[in-house]
Amino acid sequence: MASNQPAPEAPSPFTADGLGGPERTWEEWNPTAESIRPVRGKHRVAKQRGLARSSTVLGVGVIAAVGAGGMATAQSKPPVSISLPDSIADNLPDAKSLPGVGAFMAQEAEAAPVTAAPLTTAGITTAEADQGATDAGEALRARILQQAEQQQASADAEAKAAEEKAAAEKAAAEAKKQQDEAEAAAKAKIAAEKKAAEEAAAKKAEEERLAKLRASYTLPTSSYTLTSTYGQSGAMWSSGQHTGLDFAGAAGSPLKAVHGGTITSAGWSGSYGYRTVLQLEDGTEIWYAHQSSIDVSVGQQVSTGETIGRMGATGNVTGVHLHLEVRTAGGSAMDPAAWLNSKGLTV
Repeated sequence: MASNQPAPEAPSPFTADGLGGPERTWEEWNPTAESIRPVRGKHRVAKQRGLARSSTVLGVGVIAAVGAGGMATAQSKPPVSISLPDSIADNLPDAKSLPGVGAFMAQEAEAAPVTAAPLTTAGITTAEADQGATDAGEALRARILQQAEQQQASADAEAKAAEEKAAAEKAAAEAKKQQDEAEAAAKAKIAAEKKAAEEAAAKKAEEERLAKLRASYTLPTSSYTLTSTYGQSGAMWSSGQHTGLDFAGAAGSPLKAVHGGTITSAGWSGSYGYRTVLQLEDGTEIWYAHQSSIDVSVGQQVSTGETIGRMGATGNVTGVHLHLEVRTAGGSAMDPAAWLNSKGLTV
């Protein structure tokens, strides 16, 4: 026989306060219009324990971890749904049917989409936050780009400094080179001027010396033509070479002492004809040959320009001329023209 009494309810895992107090059984709840608004403290839903509660806490922890650093993840655990007792979930009113909530949700659906804000501002500096930065990734990217730009700017500055240094060193080297060249040119100019001055001084001294010599030396005749030079070869000379300098002129032209000295020989001398020998103070001998007459005697002292004889054609000759020889104290012949030039005379 069936009984009208309800079957005994199974023991509920929930307690009265959710903290391990005495267990409490649930009764069927039929909400009415008067009881749709819950009264604080009157209708309490016992907290669940076990897997549902743990999953709730884990979900909140995952959200908190992602919000704090954006790095936490719950992928290592399987998803767990948060459940409520069927007696409560089946009797909860639809949110859209609640006064004011439905309209709010409709307006929210019609509103323009809002760009999702980042979950965290971790890693954003105070300065970046003051500038309006809210995304840590973008802030990090901006810092990396800024650092790269700073490094590039630093590298460019170093390269520019190196170029400027190299340019300065090159300019300094060029300036030093120009200075050295200028100093070398100045030294060369000074040396050239000094050399020119020395040469001018030496030339002037030589001219003065020759002027003094010309005052004490003279050519043997004033009117002449050179017909034979020293060293000239020919059969006319017994040695095969001419040993003197021939001055051709008018017969009887006066012959002068080229310098002051002593007459050491005056008379006939074979192929030389009438010859006079004038010995100078340094021992040099001046021979006057082929004279037509002799005007001095041996041992006589004569001065420069004094007449010692006359031009003629005595001895081995082909015409009227003076055969002039210059010999050293030892008797060696020398070029009369060179010797006269050394005394400031030009023949």
